[in-house]
Amino acid sequence: MKNKKLIAATIATGVAISLGTASVSSADDRGFRSGADLSTVLNGLKDRGTLTQSQVDAIESALKDSKSAARAEMVAAKDAFTKVLTDTLGISASDLTARMKAGESLASIAGSKKDALISAIVAFQTKTIDDALAAGKITGDQASKLKSKLVERTTSMVERAKGLVKGFGLEFKGGKGHGKGPRS
Repeated sequence: MKNKKLIAATIATGVAISLGTASVSSADDRGFRSGADLSTVLNGLKDRGTLTQSQVDAIESALKDSKSAARAEMVAAKDAFTKVLTDTLGISASDLTARMKAGESLASIAGSKKDALISAIVAFQTKTIDDALAAGKITGDQASKLKSKLVERTTSMVERAKGLVKGFGLEFKGGKGHGKGPRS
């Protein structure tokens, strides 16, 4: 797996050099929203002789493997977070989901266990941040910044009742955009 990533990174560097700075900047801004965009670029490089078919295949395979691994990691994180909630509250995931779909906040579901729930979520998130730091996925500064308002953000999340949609945890509905602050 590590060799595939190394090959993909090496080839990506070659792609960047071949396309030039302006093209790479443009491609980065678009973020390759679909595999078709990337396939078009890779096939263009193959047609110009910059890449071979086996290199194109290696890049596409490495990206597919990476996407599958990321998806599995997200599912595992969601399951772990759900377990923290259900273990702390002493209810099943299906009961928790049903109550949240009915519009209850985690705070109202927790009742007298609200403080214990907030502590459990903060401990879980702190461990997640520490694990990411230990794995080299984030820097110490990033970890400190993430931890700085963890209790405040967790309390806000627990008290917010937004219903459920597809997403992290038990499908918490956030609102529009990805910005900070309360969502209305």
